[in-house]
Amino acid sequence: MAQQATAAGAAGMAGMVAGETAIAAALQDALLYRGYEIADLAEHATFEEVAFLLLEGHRPDASELDRFSKELRGERGLPDRVSAFLDESGELFRSGAATAMDLLRTGVSILGHVDPECQDNAPEAELNKSKRLLAKIPQMIGRMQASIEQRDAVAPDSSLGHAANLFKQLTGRTPTEREERAFDVSLILYAEHDFNASTFTTRVIAATLSDLHSAIAGGIGALKGPLHGGANEAAIEMLLELREAAGKGDSVDSWMQRAFAEHRKLMGFGHRVYKQGDHRAPILHELGRGLAQEKAEAGDASFVELFDLGERVQTIMREQKSIHPNVDFPCGLAYFTTGIPIAQYTPIFVASRVAGWSAHVMEQHANNRLIRPGADYTGPAQRAWNA
Repeated sequence: MAQQATAAGAAGMAGMVAGETAIAAALQDALLYRGYEIADLAEHATFEEVAFLLLEGHRPDASELDRFSKELRGERGLPDRVSAFLDESGELFRSGAATAMDLLRTGVSILGHVDPECQDNAPEAELNKSKRLLAKIPQMIGRMQASIEQRDAVAPDSSLGHAANLFKQLTGRTPTEREERAFDVSLILYAEHDFNASTFTTRVIAATLSDLHSAIAGGIGALKGPLHGGANEAAIEMLLELREAAGKGDSVDSWMQRAFAEHRKLMGFGHRVYKQGDHRAPILHELGRGLAQEKAEAGDASFVELFDLGERVQTIMREQKSIHPNVDFPCGLAYFTTGIPIAQYTPIFVASRVAGWSAHVMEQHANNRLIRPGADYTGPAQRAWNA
């Protein structure tokens, strides 16, 4: 008995329009952030410029960008309660009781408890909170990783921009020029993607007139899943498994045929929107290849070999399944090449996407209507309890 009519073939709300936004558009032939195409941004902008664009609504001029950058650098410090939790978080991670995304989600919730504007949904307060989250999440990730590795946390480096500071938090070293550029572009590519699962989650929460921290914590929970944000971690784990098999005499082709026969889901491939290929993937693949070549020139060719293996996997997927890589596949390769801990790949996604999420929360609150879709009821017809 259908109680509510829906569009045909709308499993997972595929093809359905859930609302309006002026922030981004994921189209078959383009990905736009407030009208700017992603390849244009990746080539000519920095992540801080893109974050300003998303949060404040327009491209910054030089003075606006300088002010914004100083605001972010000035907000990098963590409240004591947040630091105390993160300093103990490594034990939860090592025991298997929590993933890095679980710990980051909890850290954001604690941050909300101590933010003086947490319960204020006014536009100015929400912009302030958005900037604080954008500035503090890299420090939270870095402090968490330090606890996991049982070492001292790396202090924020005010001489470094957003991407370079996050990189140093994770690895303990300042990135090379090429590493910084690739990492910065990866954050640009991940910053926004219209009504994806995690962004839609933040808007549903915001639509109840809940606060920004609650919405961001919900977005982190949605992004945790391997069918969404966790795919970059799963993609590199798959490639490392394949490399190990190849080292024992197995071929890439035979490994892939077994995976097909077993109906194994190969992460980092396919996209609900981009059926002919993710516009972001080749941008990050080229930059990652450059990082691998830089390592090879320094005497370590293993990363170039891993890229070669990944490219063979992509060829097989394209030729035999007509499925293209999404941005998570080259992301896993690029991050692995720089030595970033695999467990932090998806938290890095948060450090970028929080700009887009926050923009959507503010947009939702600016013209709010409770989001409450209907459903097709497929259970029994009406019946009596005492029949």
